[in-house]
Amino acid sequence: MLYSKYQIFLFIIPAILYYIIFRYKPLYFIQIAFRDYRITRPLEQSPWVGFDHFVTLFNSTEFQQALVNTLIISFYKILFGFPAPIILALMLNGLRNAIFKRVSQSILYLPHFISWSVLGGIIYSLLSVHDGLVNEVVKGFGYEAIYFMGTKEYFRGILVASEVWKTMGWGTILYLAALTRIDVSLYEAARVDGASRSQQLWHITLPGISTTIVVLFIINIGHLLDVGFEQILVMSNPMVTSVADIIDTYVFRVGLQEGKHSLATAAGLFKTLVAAILVYSADRLAKVIGQRGII
Repeated sequence: MLYSKYQIFLFIIPAILYYIIFRYKPLYFIQIAFRDYRITRPLEQSPWVGFDHFVTLFNSTEFQQALVNTLIISFYKILFGFPAPIILALMLNGLRNAIFKRVSQSILYLPHFISWSVLGGIIYSLLSVHDGLVNEVVKGFGYEAIYFMGTKEYFRGILVASEVWKTMGWGTILYLAALTRIDVSLYEAARVDGASRSQQLWHITLPGISTTIVVLFIINIGHLLDVGFEQILVMSNPMVTSVADIIDTYVFRVGLQEGKHSLATAAGLFKTLVAAILVYSADRLAKVIGQRGII
């Protein structure tokens, strides 16, 4: 039986090897967080220091600031970014012109394929103090040009807005797929009963995609501490470091630039444990309110 379907197993071998090499094998090196590791000596010869690096980490004002920034930026991205694809999917689903709908979807998907390196350059050009389009409009209304990318009050808003714009269109795919599974006869029966479009939306459409919403929300909660390393690395500058430095950039700076590998590993392990706890808690909450969850 197994031999007759060996072709199927050959297809999954690359995926198995990928997870073994890049996901499971690196787990061995988690112990770096508990050792006084130096790159010049083997891991096994590094002295065991227990939780000393975690104590140093939690007493570090830089890490505390990075954690606070991570939570604030992540909260804003979930608050504004999570509902955006749901609303957009509902709007696209309501379009009657099939050609216009397909063209709109294609245009909305495009930002997903633009790298942050390119997108960061575009944003800097648009918000440039000297000849940026946005500041030309500001000066047209008689105001002085604003250094958006170097002003702390604006930087987080720019991060969130650019993230929403980049991911919103691509995020509609799963919701549009979920919308196609709703029985059309439910809408026909609702119209016969005199239900308005808003009532159909509230009592048929949203309950019909509620499972998808809950699953994606749990996944988003699991990525609460992942707020976009590439985006912030490209768009941040020394003038906004105090509001832009996050855990990922802290790990990058401490681990690769300063060579404190044990401290960086401790920060990464802390982030992973928090993510696991958040996913489990969100899944339990989903089951309490009657949803299936993902665990």
